[in-house]
Amino acid sequence: MAFALLDQIRQIFDGDPGVRKVADDPVLSAELLMLFRMILADGSVSESEMVAFRRICRDAFGIAETSVDSVIQYLNEFGYETNGSQAIALFRDLDIERRKQLARHMADIAKADSQLAESEVRLLRRTLDLLDINPVDLVKPEG
Repeated sequence: MAFALLDQIRQIFDGDPGVRKVADDPVLSAELLMLFRMILADGSVSESEMVAFRRICRDAFGIAETSVDSVIQYLNEFGYETNGSQAIALFRDLDIERRKQLARHMADIAKADSQLAESEVRLLRRTLDLLDINPVDLVKPEG
């Protein structure tokens, strides 16, 4: 109980650790922006897409569940400064596995609501083209 209170007080003065992590890492910020654009690509935000986004934040990036809402608010407030092309440009120089990870995360978001909208397919196809990733490479078993 006392530790939780101390943690809350520290967050007031230091800011949310998840937001700090995102703000300090331009590539992570860009990826989360691209994932959010995928959520919005079909014109609606489904609960299943948000569950997938939260899972990716937690499992792939170590962002605590308690920080995700603050991270979303941060992206909403500062993400307007970065368009999709600028976000993708940060990934072009990264290794192929890191680029594939972005594509897989985007595909996970697109498939989360069990309805693959044409706008989601177009966004994913364009992203794959810009990242020089063959779609077949995303479905091949690793190893």
